[in-house]
Formats: sequence, C-alpha cells, structure tokens
Amino acid sequence: MPQKSLLDKPNALVMPQPDLLAEQDAPPAISLVIPIYNEKESVQPLYTQICASMAQVGETFEIIFVDDGSTDGSFNMLKSLHAADPRLSVIRFRRNFGKSPALLAGFNRARGAIIFTLDADLQDDPAEIPQFLEQINAGYDLVSGWKYPRLDPPSKTLPSKVFNTIVGQTTGVKLHDMNCGFKAYRRELIEELKLYGELHRFIPVMAVWRGFSITEVKVKHHPRQFGKSKFGAARFLRGFLDLLTVIFLTTYMRTPLRLFGTVGIVSFLLGFGIDFWVVVNRFYTNDPIHNHPILFLGLVLMIVGVQLFLSGLQSEMIRHFNFNSRDEFSVKQVLD
Repeated sequence: MPQKSLLDKPNALVMPQPDLLAEQDAPPAISLVIPIYNEKESVQPLYTQICASMAQVGETFEIIFVDDGSTDGSFNMLKSLHAADPRLSVIRFRRNFGKSPALLAGFNRARGAIIFTLDADLQDDPAEIPQFLEQINAGYDLVSGWKYPRLDPPSKTLPSKVFNTIVGQTTGVKLHDMNCGFKAYRRELIEELKLYGELHRFIPVMAVWRGFSITEVKVKHHPRQFGKSKFGAARFLRGFLDLLTVIFLTTYMRTPLRLFGTVGIVSFLLGFGIDFWVVVNRFYTNDPIHNHPILFLGLVLMIVGVQLFLSGLQSEMIRHFNFNSRDEFSVKQVLD
C-alpha cells in the first residue's frame, strides 16, 4: 500500500525510508529554505538539481519549501516530493503573504547550522552551493550571490542598479546585488534577524548593523524558463520606503529622541526666529504684522517643532517599556 503524506491528513504518521532515517533524526548540517509562489513547472527540476549539488557537497541536508499561497498546483507537486523524501518539508500559507513572511516561516523551521535561501524559478543554480560554503568556511557569516552576468530585461536590471547604488551610498553596505535571493547564512545570524514587511531585501544591511561579516560571490544566472516574474514596478516605491525604515532602525532605533528632538528643536528655533524678526520689524518700521504672512509660517514651524520633540520623548518611553537586553548587542564568542 502506498505511503500517505503527513500533508494529506493532519494526524497521519509517516514512516521514513530506512536509508534516510538517521539523517532525519539528527539535525542536518545544511538547510535550504525556498519560497514558492506559482512555480509548478520548476518544482521537480529544482529539487533534482539541489539533490545533485548536495550529493557533491557530501553533507546532510533538508529542504524546506514554503508555498506562499500558490494557485497553480505547486502544492500538489510539493506533496508528491514530500511523500518520497522525508528530508523535504512543506509549509503552506493560506494566502499570498509575501517573501519576508515566507522566509521567516522557513527560518523558524530550519535546523541546519548553515542555511541557504534561493528562488524557485530556476534562475539560481544550486551547483553554486559549494563556493558559498567555501566563503562560510573562510569565516564569513553571510554570503550573498551576485548574478553575473544577469540575464533579465533592462526593465529589471536598470532599476536594480539604481537601487543597489542608493542603498550602498546611504547605508555603507556596498553589494552589487543586494536583493539576490541566493544567500548562505550562519545559524546565529538567522536567530538575530527580525523580518517583516519586505525587509528581506535589506538583510545584508541588518546583518552588518548587528556586527556580522558579509561577502558576495558571483553566481550563474539563468533566464526564466517557466511562468513570469512576480515583481512589478510598485516594488521600487516600496523598496524606497523600506530603505528609509532600515536607515531609521539601524541609526536611531536605540535613540529616537536624537532624531525627533534635533529636528524638532531646529524647526522650533527657525519658527521662533522668523516670528521674532516680524515683531521687531513692527517696532522699527511701524509696518503692521498682518502685512507679513511669513508670521504664520513661523507659528507652524514652532508647533511642528514641539510636536516632533514630544514624539521623540514618546518614542523613548516606548523603547524603555519594550527594552530587551538581547537586542542591544550581538555576542560572537564567550570564554569562561
């Protein structure tokens, strides 16, 4: 009688194949986390390529597919693979939540000391995994892929170059391909990441902010074989807003009053100076105040300045209330 997958019935038990039982009991050396959204045709070839590459590596591994609300039958393909290979896990979302939640779900389930992420569209080549491991063994905490040469249309490559340049100049973290989905992480880095919204594209920035070392390697990039890209032009506006979020979090998260207070004081003093000049000018020239509409600009600037300063104080109180000592530092090593 054929075995039934745990995915078919919530309470069903799956008996793993004897030759894979030992691998399943002990935590694997490597975990591969792969978000999927409507990539039915790519599932089987990707799985085959990963297994071939990991056979060369010679380490135990697990594959975690996260079905991010696919509607094209991708989940049925994943169920079939899961039934045949207990090293493969599948997480199925109720709807499409986005890449950051999908990665977070996979990270929470991953057990490996080294965790890989790659896209499911077959544009990332699993044969490149060994060179990522070389850099990890060299001491880096995060190794990011650099698709070179990149085989995408100019509508994707040009905005990507602009994005990478802006991020590099504003954050100091300069990578050729910040948003490449092909990455390798040490487990301790993953455990300190806080992913939400669409912050996955800024993982290298957040890693450097926490004190982790990063590098990048050139990887082969293949043209898309099946389906179409899931990212539209709207992602660039969202990416800019997320960049502002990351800059704020990595610069002023611990001291919000330094930002709000500084801007608030400057705004208040500027407004006060404008109104002071209007009042003094009234006594020296007898020019009525109502002839100077700039008076109202000064009032607005003072009001805004006070509000910003109070926002900074409020942010400091929120931070104090939610203080967590583990967020204040990152420990690399302890010698007792």
